[in-house]
Amino acid sequence: MPKVTLFNIAGEQIGEIELSDDVFGVEVRPDIMHRAVVNYLANQRQGTANTLTRAEVAGGGRKPWRQKGTGRARHGSIRSPLWRKGGVIFGPKPRSFKSTMPKKLKRLALKSALSAKVVENELIVIDSLSMEAPKTKEMVSILKNLNADKKSLIVIAAKDENVEKSARNLPSVKTTYVNTLNTYDILNHDNLIMTKEAAELVEEVYAG
Repeated sequence: MPKVTLFNIAGEQIGEIELSDDVFGVEVRPDIMHRAVVNYLANQRQGTANTLTRAEVAGGGRKPWRQKGTGRARHGSIRSPLWRKGGVIFGPKPRSFKSTMPKKLKRLALKSALSAKVVENELIVIDSLSMEAPKTKEMVSILKNLNADKKSLIVIAAKDENVEKSARNLPSVKTTYVNTLNTYDILNHDNLIMTKEAAELVEEVYAG
């Protein structure tokens, strides 16, 4: 079973914590993680891009000039794609980019990402994380104590507005819950910070 150091918010080592092999000690699978990331990003796309075809552009009902005798090329409408302000050929239309992925593969990708963080020593487990009031300065101090000045993902077990509000003004920090944890966010941040309670809940939810 992988062991990681347990810290407090002052950055002091207060012990060790054993993590489950089923969640934090699986084989790292870059191929499955890549598939999960592509799936996640595809599902974030709105698919609302829209262009007008020649049938939808306003105007152009009248033939601009007669067919023959002018010395110019023949045209039937000023809204042809050949004309300025004309329609667009094969332009984007509203569509769904929704992609699906088997639940077992999604779960494997998440476990693989968590295990990769353990292997790379980028998982930081703290005994607890609570604040009396939302203070960005205090959150900056905590991250500095933990040597987590780079992009950091903070995983908490339950909703805590003080923690969330303290972190949301920091562009390189994101907070999430155990039930909204995903492979993309884990891989997109340099440090993964979890409370002990959150780590135990992750093991409970994703083990097996």
